Amino acid sequence: MLEHDACYFPVAGNPTSREDLGDYLSQAANSAPPRAALEAVIAPIDSQEVWAAGVTYFRSRTARMEEAKDSGAADFYDRVYRAERPELFFKATAHRVAGPGAKVRIRHDSNWSVPEPELTLLISPRGKILGYTIGNDMSSRDIEGENPLYLPQAKIYDGSCALGPAILVSSDPLEPSTEIKLQIRRGGVEAFCGSTTLAAMKRDPKVLVEYLFRENSFPNGCFLMTGAGVVPPDSFTLDHGDEIRISIAGIGTLENTVE
Repeated sequence: MLEHDACYFPVAGNPTSREDLGDYLSQAANSAPPRAALEAVIAPIDSQEVWAAGVTYFRSRTARMEEAKDSGAADFYDRVYRAERPELFFKATAHRVAGPGAKVRIRHDSNWSVPEPELTLLISPRGKILGYTIGNDMSSRDIEGENPLYLPQAKIYDGSCALGPAILVSSDPLEPSTEIKLQIRRGGVEAFCGSTTLAAMKRDPKVLVEYLFRENSFPNGCFLMTGAGVVPPDSFTLDHGDEIRISIAGIGTLENTVE
């Protein structure tokens, strides 16, 4: 479904891997009659893979070093933060991704889980940034902190990712002042709230894309989460029923409940 000037237009299939996505959607808005109401919103993903970048904010570096200090691996994250090559890892396939209003999950074998609010790039098969959405990189901090080699188990599991509520299609980069806000509510009461801006991100999104596409092909395009600059304090862990709200100016708000 395409939203344009507060009107909604049906779009055939899922065109998110098209190189000409902006032009295609503009034509769809001009040729299809608008609908008065928005239908149920699902995650804006078709057959793309979801990847993620780590330690792209100083806050993330600090959090990763704190969680890994007992394993003796704290220095790893400082090295990643300072290195030219970014940390990139596989995050999810489409069936593991929750949409707006859907449930995300915490692992049953984890005692320390958090959401990570991230600007997420929609990238074409040729490596062009087509647009932007909101990503929730659910993470098991105790599992990753025990050993960096456990990163896939800390990051990749059913319900470990959410995307939405929409894709902002734009060929222009977002302003550095763009705010990312995370709010967690428990029992109707705010349990955590924090924010950052894209100005705090050390890595240029275009550089992250360039590294991701080195020696790697994405026939259907992909999504790339660009890292988290808001991390709850070490004393906080998610619980079942928690409500997670992630807002990015210009894109909207992604809301999910912890299952």
